[in-house]
Amino acid sequence: DLSLLRFISAELTRGYFLEHNEAKYTERRERVYTCMRIPKELEKLMFFGIFLCLDAFLYVFTLLPLRVFLAMFRFITLPCYGLRDRRLLQPAQVCDMLKGIILVICYFMMHYVDYSMMYHLIRGQSVIKLYIIYNMLEVADRLISSFGQDILDALYWTATEPKERKRAHIGVIPHFIMAVLYVFLHAILIMVQATTLNVAFNSHNKSLLTIMMSNNFVEIKGSVFKKFEKNNLFQMSNSDIKERFTNYVLLLIVCLRNMEQFSWNPDHFWVLFPDVCMVVASEIAVDIVKHAFITKFNDITADVYSEYRASLAFDLVSSRQKNAYTDYSDSVSRRMGFIPLPLAVLLIRVVTSSIKVQGVLAYVCVVLFYCGLISLKVLNSIVLLGKSCQYVKEAKMEEKLFNPVPTATPGKPAGKQQGTFKSTQGISTDENGSTSVTNQPVHQKENMPSLLITSNSDQFLTTPDGEEKDIIQDSSELKHRSAKKDLLEIDRFTICGNRID
Repeated sequence: DLSLLRFISAELTRGYFLEHNEAKYTERRERVYTCMRIPKELEKLMFFGIFLCLDAFLYVFTLLPLRVFLAMFRFITLPCYGLRDRRLLQPAQVCDMLKGIILVICYFMMHYVDYSMMYHLIRGQSVIKLYIIYNMLEVADRLISSFGQDILDALYWTATEPKERKRAHIGVIPHFIMAVLYVFLHAILIMVQATTLNVAFNSHNKSLLTIMMSNNFVEIKGSVFKKFEKNNLFQMSNSDIKERFTNYVLLLIVCLRNMEQFSWNPDHFWVLFPDVCMVVASEIAVDIVKHAFITKFNDITADVYSEYRASLAFDLVSSRQKNAYTDYSDSVSRRMGFIPLPLAVLLIRVVTSSIKVQGVLAYVCVVLFYCGLISLKVLNSIVLLGKSCQYVKEAKMEEKLFNPVPTATPGKPAGKQQGTFKSTQGISTDENGSTSVTNQPVHQKENMPSLLITSNSDQFLTTPDGEEKDIIQDSSELKHRSAKKDLLEIDRFTICGNRID
């Protein structure tokens, strides 16, 4: 006997039990807890990574000049000791000399770039045109950074390659000219970025600054709705670390230029301070929202950021060993896409043009400031090394320090990744029996169709239940046809590595 009254009564008294689907609701609750943990875990990774970038950046100003001086002293006094070995200088000393020469040459070349003319040229443009210019500069910075360290590495290897090998390069001089041009052009590009940001700070209605900060939120739309594996998220995290540290240096340059224009009046700094805080806060908020939703949509736990931190710590600890094959600053450059040389050239140029050193007392202050930088660098390195050893020990990656990851074949260098990656989560064991908490990303062949569905969580997000068997079968076939590669082998520029098609 159906009736409207009975239907309304059933709707009012109908009951249900959530415990009948306990697993589903438990998973939903864990996702909420994961989103709540993301800010803390992400900022711990960012904090550690920013100090890694700071360590590599301070190295250019503090220890690199001293190492160049020691290399020159060895070269000058070499006849006094005789040629005990076939090398005039050690490979590390040759690389230090090249870095020092590149810095000096690019610094004098930057004197031919008029900052004031560039500022007034940019200030005369409309707001929309400046917004487009700033976006183009960000894209250009990513593109030129993806090729910069390759140019520098090619120079270092060409200059230190054993002479008995067959000549397979164009020579040291052409590589050196390419490196100088790269550092100079990249420094000019960063200078235009800093000038555009300075114009935004000094605009009366702050419309340009608002538009430039809103551009960060557009980044959320381009990231959170794409498929991400754990190694791709690692690349994006490294890119965000590099971007945040670079923004801090750009803000420092803007503050220096503005304080110079107002004769170092401290009252003007408090005028700039709210805008600086607004830019930094928007960057932090965008990173938190972006990572929170990426981990939610791809069913990635917040513990993955501790794995990323352990991988960065592993790079630092391995660079301190006797059998290290690269300098730590170059390792950070490859892992994060942060190249300190162009940024250092620009900062030296801005500081020397903004601060005039006159008199004996001024030079004494410069010497004391340099000693303070060295102390800060040493203290930062000691703390980072201690924390890195702690993170590596917690991740149970000590054995990998003595069993280095095999290098890529000459035909396929480690700096080039083809296709997308597929990772297996959890703790893995390598051939030597050592344990790693990192992923095992797998290369996908170029002519192979991309499979976006690789895990049970992805099936839950994107496919109906009836297609699960076909997806699992396709994923297993892909796993058999691909070669495994550890996350520690990802030795490429990760600044552009967050784009997944």
